[in-house]
Formats: sequence, structure tokens, C-alpha cells
Amino acid sequence: MPQLSAIVITRNEAGNIGACLDTLAFCDEIIVVDCGSDDATADIARQRGARVEQHEWRGFGPQKNYALSLATGSWVLTIDADERVSSELAGAIKNAIAEDSADGWEFPRLSSFCGRPMRHSGWYPDYVLRLFRRGMAAFDDVIVHERVICRGKVKRLRQPLIHHPVLKLEDALSRMDRYSTASATALVASGRKVSFMTGIGHGLFSFLRTYVLRAGFLDGAEGFLLSVANAEGSYYRYMKVWLATRQPR
Repeated sequence: MPQLSAIVITRNEAGNIGACLDTLAFCDEIIVVDCGSDDATADIARQRGARVEQHEWRGFGPQKNYALSLATGSWVLTIDADERVSSELAGAIKNAIAEDSADGWEFPRLSSFCGRPMRHSGWYPDYVLRLFRRGMAAFDDVIVHERVICRGKVKRLRQPLIHHPVLKLEDALSRMDRYSTASATALVASGRKVSFMTGIGHGLFSFLRTYVLRAGFLDGAEGFLLSVANAEGSYYRYMKVWLATRQPR
């Protein structure tokens, strides 16, 4: 039986998946669950030795739980296509499994924005639970911003997971649109009512929180760009809810 299974979900990640899977070569099993990519994502993953399965998209949580259901290792490492496991983190992961002192492990995540590692702006250390004993954890069943729920003891590693979510400003705009739509859909489904001013207020607060309260100004020009992108994402999330739920005239 494999000791460590890595799971990745994808859709049109041809530009990312190869580099991602190259950093997972230390794992005993790699599973990629794709949802209808029309680029070379699946082919690249197979070339890297991954098992590739197709599955209809129902949200991040359900998709990752399906990937988890395919894993056979005693331990599971969950990684996104735009993340990379450094050799130092790979060594720490192997030591953590051998140590066997916890059921789940969190990593600090160092994310970059338009080429700059962001050590402020609320983006670091950004601990994420990504390694866990199979059978002791699962993803919550949400459409977006899913997280791992572990029923056992959780400890932390100090080596960071490298994250490249935004390579250029166009990526930030596309990401903002996708995530604001997904979040708005969830809010509409919950029955929450918002006013026109809700979006304005949340957008302004999001900028101040990122740039001032979380010291985004220390991340230079990229910190300002990120603060604006966060504000736009919050603004459009609530405006999309308002437009979807307002009473017809």
C-alpha cells in the first residue's frame, strides 16, 4: 500500500500542472482529478506518472473529497496546481509521517503576487492544513474556499508551501471575477439579503484591512495592487448578490 498519496484537482492547468507534479515526485501515488480541461492538462499529468480521472464539477469541496476518495495511501497530501513543494518541505513532510505524532499537519504558505512574494497584506504565514492521515480528515462541502477538517491532533511544520496564484494582473482580475461569482452564488443560496451600500462598505473595508491593518504597504506597489484587487472582489461579490436578489421594479 502506498504510504503517501498526493491529490490535485484541475481544469485547464496546462501551464501549471507539470511544475506542480514535478515537486510531488517524492510521493508514492499522485492522483489528478480533472473536470473537462480542453488543453493539455490531462496529458501532461499522465506524462508525469499521475493517475488522471475525470469528474463533473460541483464545487471545490466536493471535487477534492472525490479526489480524496480515490487515494489509497496511509497519508494524503492535498496540493493545488499553482502550488509547489520545495525540497525542504518534502523532507519535512517525510519526517512528519515517520514521526507519527499527529493526524494532520499545517504548513505556512508563501504566496506571490505579480512575481513578488507577499510577506504582509494578510498573505503570510497563511497556515493551511494539507497533510493528514487518511480516514482522519476530509474537506468541508462548500463551493469555494474549502478547508480540511481533521478529527485528530494537528501540528505545524515551519517550511513554507510555495504558491503562485497571480502571475500577472490579468490573472488577478480573472480570479477576482470567478471567486466573487462563486461566493455570491453561495450567499444567494443562503438567503442572505444585502443592500446596494453593502458592496461599497465591504469594498472600502477590504482595501483598508489589506493595505493598512495588514501592512500591505510594506509589500510595495504589489501590496497596493493586491489591496485594490481584494476590494474589487469584495465589492463585486456583494453587488452580484444585490443584483440577483433585488426586487423587480
